[in-house]
Amino acid sequence: MSRRLFASLLVASCLSCTAAIAQPQKPVKIGLLATFSGPFGIIGQAVSNAIMMEIEANGGKLGGVPVEVIKQDDQAKPDVGLQAATKLVEQDKVDILIGPTLTNVILAAYQPVVQAKVVMISTVGGPSELAGKFCNPYFFSTSWQNSDTAASMGQHLQNKGVKSLYIQAPNFEGGREVVAGLKRYYKGSVVKEVFTPMTQQDFSAELTQIRLAAPEAVFAFYPGSLAINFVKQYAQAGLMSKIPLYTASSIDGTNLPGMGDAPIGSYQTASWNPDLPNEANQKFVVDYRKKYNAVPPFYAAYAYDAARLLASALRQTGGAGDHAALASAMEKADFESVRGNFKFSRNHFPMQDYHLLEVVKTAAGVVEQQTRGKVFDLHGDDFVEQCSMKRN
Repeated sequence: MSRRLFASLLVASCLSCTAAIAQPQKPVKIGLLATFSGPFGIIGQAVSNAIMMEIEANGGKLGGVPVEVIKQDDQAKPDVGLQAATKLVEQDKVDILIGPTLTNVILAAYQPVVQAKVVMISTVGGPSELAGKFCNPYFFSTSWQNSDTAASMGQHLQNKGVKSLYIQAPNFEGGREVVAGLKRYYKGSVVKEVFTPMTQQDFSAELTQIRLAAPEAVFAFYPGSLAINFVKQYAQAGLMSKIPLYTASSIDGTNLPGMGDAPIGSYQTASWNPDLPNEANQKFVVDYRKKYNAVPPFYAAYAYDAARLLASALRQTGGAGDHAALASAMEKADFESVRGNFKFSRNHFPMQDYHLLEVVKTAAGVVEQQTRGKVFDLHGDDFVEQCSMKRN
């Protein structure tokens, strides 16, 4: 081989190496499928806020890996959610899908996502079916199993010795699961159990029934803006001072400002609150308030944890080319949760602490929820034994 030919080949080889090194890393595609419109739109926006805050704070990356977020509105409709999920998987070729928001939409969108072996993360709804017999290596929840928070309230009411309880919730899969969770732990008398239409805004008829039933306490579950109407009408009817109101997954930073003084004196159980003292939570609350001029709701906290979970996994895998490896890395939950104690059960649903919160008005005139005590330590859901999936 002549020296000239050798030199030419060497130059060509070096140019090829330089081009390969200079080529930017392909971004990981994340589909964000949430409810951005209607009465539950405030939930989807809070989820988006938290995820985008973490991505932007890290220069468009998670775990050092560039990411691209493609947003879709599921409109709280199962058929729309299914169509959007299919598009994100088949056309947009996402590596990860976060969402949808509501349980019935999650169940509609679930199959095309996990069948394609795309990692799916729920930050709000947690269907019992997916915690139990239909658990899947590619599905994770960073929020709860739907009945968990109400289960902790059921335990609190049982511990408190409440003898009679009136129960009310919206009539959808998530609402029914919440009530079922409450009743698994509360063993007192259920005076009446009422499920209202998802679109109902006027609760005067139900409040009259509550007054006539005269229970020792009322448990209500109403997410998003539905809670504003129910809680305000409950207080306006003069019931707050007569029949204590207990809730779960209902009052948070998205709707509390719209309630005024109405919820003062009510109680809720939750796995997160802005006043939890761990360092990760304190930073999250400060950053969220600074960026959005609002107190973060628990929906945002669980979405923020989802982003940090992904970051921890992508840091280990270096990308999302191997979805099975990504899911395996996620199982480790190698990140500091804003909730403090956090790990995954075998079914990829959280084990976490649950706390009792009270709505109070501070000396500064601010209406907020304050943590009063712990109900459960590192509590897992009641459906994990139905899951036959083995850890990676």
